[in-house]
Amino acid sequence: MAARALARGMGTFFKDCEHPESRWSKCPHEYKIRYRSATGRQAEESGFGTQDKAIARLMEVYNQKKAATRSQSKAERFQKYGKMRFEEYTEEWKAGQRHLAASSVRHLDSLLEHHLYPALGSRRMNSFDHKVVDGFIRTMERNGAGLATQSNAFDKLRAVLLDAHRLGLYSDSPLDGVKPPQYDPARAVIPSLEQLRAIRTAGDDALMLVVDLMSGCGLRNGEAFAVNLNNIVADDVYRISEQVVQSTRRYGPLKRRKAGEYRDVPLPACIRETNERYAEKYGTFDGYLLRRPTNPRKPYPFWGRATSGSGSRRRARSTSRKGWFSMGTVISSRRTAWATVSRSRMLLSGWGTGASTSGSRIYRHLLPGSIGKAAQTLDMALAA
Repeated sequence: MAARALARGMGTFFKDCEHPESRWSKCPHEYKIRYRSATGRQAEESGFGTQDKAIARLMEVYNQKKAATRSQSKAERFQKYGKMRFEEYTEEWKAGQRHLAASSVRHLDSLLEHHLYPALGSRRMNSFDHKVVDGFIRTMERNGAGLATQSNAFDKLRAVLLDAHRLGLYSDSPLDGVKPPQYDPARAVIPSLEQLRAIRTAGDDALMLVVDLMSGCGLRNGEAFAVNLNNIVADDVYRISEQVVQSTRRYGPLKRRKAGEYRDVPLPACIRETNERYAEKYGTFDGYLLRRPTNPRKPYPFWGRATSGSGSRRRARSTSRKGWFSMGTVISSRRTAWATVSRSRMLLSGWGTGASTSGSRIYRHLLPGSIGKAAQTLDMALAA
């Protein structure tokens, strides 16, 4: 007796007669099938008039076994995770978020500690539905949490519950029908060149250096505070290779980039001169210009940004007729001012962007130009 096997795990079909397989299509005997049931026992069926009917029955049995396996797996997951407390489940989920930067992990931990765990930490995972989620949002509202905080906390809760939904803990997502917190961040106020000059004269030398680097070269906050003379790779090119990471207070790789990666940006002559004057007046440490006042071996402290800014705010109010600090500008708006100047001169081609899609949408839609020409044009614009 010969038998023909299908794909692995699907079983075999055969004829229990003296005819060879080549004669089965003309043989009057019926087909039989043999397979393993869901319990692993071997089973046999007969009475199939054609080969197609035998194969169709094997496919039916195989699909039933797969469905039973999935149901069993889902039941096991529900048994394991359904009774798990939200805090325990979230800690397990958080361990898998290996892509998060240190600052993002710090922000996540703060939201969990102050908002999510106090309200939901002891709740069983199988008890979540849209009413529970909506009640959490209303609890934050009653506690006076800001809209930005409400939105961030809801995003983290949503990520955890979607993960549980994919595991099969809910037949319908507990987020269906829930209206998220309506957070609409205010638009940043972009300082004009006149306003930039006002803050440069109102601030100290360190703040003037940072303002120049951000508005003249498009550096981010942390990148400006990691300024190094050794990164001036040409008279008109500055290489950004690291930043001061606020969460660790140490030098680290650029945002959304690996260690050792960099980007080159145009360096206007007036900005290069600012760097050189600062180095001549205060010296450097391994090329770094901004260092911790009490320990030059350490990076410039992140809290020094707020200190420098607050003093210059008071001075700028008295020196600037337009009172631009009262208009809502923040330190990051200096970089936006650089993008505005570049856009007006149609020379930006991505030098100031990171690797993010949003950064590309904001900055990379303009005509490209050579980096040297860009530096010259920026220098003329800033000196205007």
